[in-house]
Amino acid sequence: MNAVFLSASVPVIGRGNYYETADPFLIQSAVREFVTATLGRRLLVWGGHPAITPMVWAVCEDLGVNYAKAVVLYQSRFFAEVFPEENRRFGNVEYIEAVPDNRQESLLSMRKSMLSREDLVAAVFIGGMEGILDEYALFTEFHPKGQILAVPAPGGAARQLAQRLGVKTEADLQNVDFSKLFHSQLNIAPNEPRNLPA
Repeated sequence: MNAVFLSASVPVIGRGNYYETADPFLIQSAVREFVTATLGRRLLVWGGHPAITPMVWAVCEDLGVNYAKAVVLYQSRFFAEVFPEENRRFGNVEYIEAVPDNRQESLLSMRKSMLSREDLVAAVFIGGMEGILDEYALFTEFHPKGQILAVPAPGGAARQLAQRLGVKTEADLQNVDFSKLFHSQLNIAPNEPRNLPA
């Protein structure tokens, strides 16, 4: 099964200007629609984030999909003290050893492990901060022919990336029909069966 990488977070004040365009509600809506479109149809890969992991878990529960086979969660042990409770519910977490006392190198190690997967064919970017741009750079390094979908309407770093990649019209920048966007851009038919019942 082809895998799709999700890079998403909710920007916070004090880390760049990403929060200035960010809409937390739209970030949540876009993540939910992305997970709903892909779950059980493509393998979903993401790096654990305390704002995103609970969203993925909620959709898995709502759809009754066997998340152990439908998703792969990567997590750096550097953040062990703040892992979301939902981490324990996913039986297929890939824990990457921390680089002692070094947050940036720990993140880089996790991202390299995650983004070097050979089955990744596409990456979706929603909201986020500098990590979006870091993960975009690594994904394109490992998968130069991989598909990139930066979703601009929820704002954050993904909006900046979308503009950098050529999204210019106001209609495209403000498009909140996330379901249609993911189904069309990722070539997933809305009636495509989910092959992984719980």
